Amino acid sequence: MQYVIGIVAQKGGSGKSTLARLVAREIAQLGLDVLIADLDTQQTTCTDWAADRAKAGIEPRIDAEPFPYVRRALTKARNRDAVVLDGRPHASDQTTEIARAAHEIVIPTGQTLDDLRPAVALAHDLADAGIEPRLISFAVMKTTRSAAELTAARGYLSEAGYTVLDGDIPLSTAYGTAHDTGRALSETPFATLNQRAELLARSILDRVRAAMARKRAAAAR
Repeated sequence: MQYVIGIVAQKGGSGKSTLARLVAREIAQLGLDVLIADLDTQQTTCTDWAADRAKAGIEPRIDAEPFPYVRRALTKARNRDAVVLDGRPHASDQTTEIARAAHEIVIPTGQTLDDLRPAVALAHDLADAGIEPRLISFAVMKTTRSAAELTAARGYLSEAGYTVLDGDIPLSTAYGTAHDTGRALSETPFATLNQRAELLARSILDRVRAAMARKRAAAAR
């Protein structure tokens, strides 16, 4: 069964494409064939990054392509082991379509209320549209050194009734430099930063595997 991971956000600049690249890299590192479906065709952030990565000869190779429609992306990726759907911000119809196709829906968010409130509102909108809440999770991005602020943010998200993924992504110039050279968050020169990114990616993949196992069990009954 193919891994399908949807990464969606209500706001731009939430870290959505950052997370898509990290997850795709960790999937590729497992020896699986992964495609990032870059559904924000105005920006094509992931597509441009994948081209930079290929030009630099960085392994594992990761493919990314722009797609105007979710269905077209899924059709193109049908023979892949995994597809990461990187959605447009503020795209309610597309966002719901991504959520219905995915084994796991990840909403990246910063730790301030300006970021947390729209992230939770999006999760509620998806649940109201019939998406199982247990398939929705939050990734806390762009965190500061304040443990109190991070704890408060995680508490706010948990109280909303959704899973908060293990790990977080701190603000770091090393992460930006990695992206500029075609690398993912887990490919910086700094082991601690890489480990934080890997923890978050592993948390996502563990949830995808659990969702796939539930589907297999339901089909077998």
